Formats: sequence, C-alpha cells, structure tokens
Amino acid sequence: MGNSKSGALSKEILEELQLNTKFTEEELCTWYQSFLKECPSGRITQKEFESIYSKFFPDSDPKAYAQHVFRSFDANSDGTLDFKEYVIALHMTTAGKPTQKLEWAFSLYDVDGNGAISKNEVLEIVMAIFKMIKPEDVKHLPDDENTPEKRAEKIWAFFGKKDDDKLTEKEFIEGTLANKEILRLIQFEPQKVKERIKEKKQ
Repeated sequence: MGNSKSGALSKEILEELQLNTKFTEEELCTWYQSFLKECPSGRITQKEFESIYSKFFPDSDPKAYAQHVFRSFDANSDGTLDFKEYVIALHMTTAGKPTQKLEWAFSLYDVDGNGAISKNEVLEIVMAIFKMIKPEDVKHLPDDENTPEKRAEKIWAFFGKKDDDKLTEKEFIEGTLANKEILRLIQFEPQKVKERIKEKKQ
C-alpha cells in the first residue's frame, strides 16, 4: 500500500500519551491497531470522523455536533486527526479531570477560535446538540430549555452576561465548576455516548 506508517506505535508517541492520559501501553497499542484498520493512512478525515460518530447515534443527526467536536480536536488545523489527537480527544471527553474537560468544552463552544465565547456561539453548539436529542426526549425537557434558543438564553443568564458580552475561558471554567446546572446545560450527556460505545464493543 506504500503506507509509511508501520504497524507499531512509535516509542515517543506511546510515552507521551501514557504521560498525558490514563491509558495503559496495552490499551494504546490495541487502539492503534484498530485505528489503522479503520484508517490505513493513519489519519481520520472529518468525513470519516462524522461517519464513526453517526454509528453511535443511529436515531439522530450528529453531523453538526461531530463537525464541532472534530474542529476542537484538530490541534494543528490540518483537517485530519492523527492517532495522538484522537487519543487525547478520547481522554479529554471520557477520563480527563473536570478542568481538562471544561477546557475542551470551551474550545468546542469557541467556534471561531478567538479565545472568547459569544452568545451566538453558544446557540450554534446548542442547536447541534438538539439535533442529537430524540424528539420524544425533547418533549420531556423543562419549558425554559426545550428549544436551542431557550437553552442558550438560560446558559447565558447563568453567567450573568448581556447579549453582546463575551465569555473568557477562565469565566467559563470557573462558572461551570461552581454551577452544576450550567454543566448539565452545556453538554450532550457523555454518559450516553460511553454506553453506546460499550454496546458497540460487545
């Protein structure tokens, strides 16, 4: 195939990932093999990422959310994720410390990457999240958060911001850590994602 990637993970990357994540050498090597099986080039394109993501959410439309997640993990903005970026992504969303997860959440909501979040950016991500919630589940949401607009309004109000204000990373992380309601409102329940991933493995 003329593929320059060998079947083994380089020692440097392996050591770096073990240092930065909680994953074991065995886990990382196993994942690397399956990563290469799915992506022989050693890189995942945005389209491939969307396809992988959609398998976890067959009953909804995760494309918009997947695009934002991909953007937030494409550390060098080259339009692909290599194995290192992919594993860091997995770690940040599943096993990272609360502040690490919120740093990632901030980069997810900072759509234009300018280091601050606007109310419109909150709305854009919340709209993407709503596309992943089943219509019957939306019916059970409280009245003040059963549309993307209402939920974005509620989040913004919790931070005490005016419509045209901006939210810094520090304000975002401190505000969310101090208020469980904000945390619930800004995320698409990762527990459900984890459950679906487990189901796929069985």
